Amino acid sequence: MKRKSLGFYLRIYCKILAQDLKSKMSYRADFIISTIGMIFTNIAGFVSFWILFRNFPSINGWSYYEMQFLYGFSLVSLTPVQCFFDNNWSLRMYVYSGDFVKYCFRPINLFFYFQSEVFDIKGLGQLAFGIGTLAYSWSRLGLDFTPLMVLKMIVFLITASLIMIALQNAAAATCFWIQNSFYVLDLVTRFKDYAKYPITIFSPVFRFIFTFVMPIAFIAYYPSIVILRPDEVPLLSWLSPLIGVLFFWISYKFWMKGAMQYSGTGS
Repeated sequence: MKRKSLGFYLRIYCKILAQDLKSKMSYRADFIISTIGMIFTNIAGFVSFWILFRNFPSINGWSYYEMQFLYGFSLVSLTPVQCFFDNNWSLRMYVYSGDFVKYCFRPINLFFYFQSEVFDIKGLGQLAFGIGTLAYSWSRLGLDFTPLMVLKMIVFLITASLIMIALQNAAAATCFWIQNSFYVLDLVTRFKDYAKYPITIFSPVFRFIFTFVMPIAFIAYYPSIVILRPDEVPLLSWLSPLIGVLFFWISYKFWMKGAMQYSGTGS
């Protein structure tokens, strides 16, 4: 089969996205209620964060506004996985019902087709909230706002997003082999809450786990430290773009391996 160009996939994605948004907007009350719920969820999370840390001048060398920066950074970096990869939550249902087979006979990349079918527009509310939190903490910390800093921010936000996308892809794909795969996906998703905190506040055991086993430290801590503390950037921070791309590629291959076995066996 002839390999499709990037322009081809962009055109297809725009068409699929338009149809998905039309279907969502046909149920406006549900859309509005869901969006409001997402906004209040983020507000509640921020209030809990504020109550927990506002009365402490610092925690293990991290100031309140640095902690707030990490919080906003994690919200922004988690937005792509919510907006563009939300269909991973439905993967196990398609696999168990047999409906997943419909994705196996289209002349386009199977992973792209499945993921592009759903766009969770509610994630844009989280994005706005995260950007606002980042901007406020940025100003309070007195960080420079230069083209180089903006470029670093964009690169390392993409890096952080790739890590979470990879974790979710791999967890969701376990449904091709594990019947109760929901618990794997749910566990990985719950771990992301720890990404809002610097790993230096955890014990050495958890630092190792959050770096090398469940690498959520790459969702906020390692990427954002390049912006927050440019004079003390660890090697893992500079390597995080490479690690993000590598993890995403591995998760994609793992996802596709399960999908190809599914289509091959007709399960």
